[in-house]
Amino acid sequence: MADLLSTVKLAATAAIAASNPVTVMVGVVTNTNPLEVNVDQRFSLPADFLIVPESLTEKKLVISGSTYIVREGLMVGNKLLLLRVQGGQQYVVLDKVVSL
Repeated sequence: MADLLSTVKLAATAAIAASNPVTVMVGVVTNTNPLEVNVDQRFSLPADFLIVPESLTEKKLVISGSTYIVREGLMVGNKLLLLRVQGGQQYVVLDKVVSL
């Protein structure tokens, strides 16, 4: 019985590893138009592979002909916290990383 349990645990661990579960990574914006992010100084991700939330996009407000920036978008040099989606084909940008 113990051998069967060990075999099942081993198979489950191998299945999870083979499926590329979600992984947390850090990237740096290297270009904004089009968006490109370098991950761990190993590879670059173009915009097609990135899921960027609305909270990280530029927001402008026009009042009486004057434009005000309410929220800056991503800029070159920004560090980003990324989640690799299971399967590794897309990355969710969680937020900017700041140093205090």
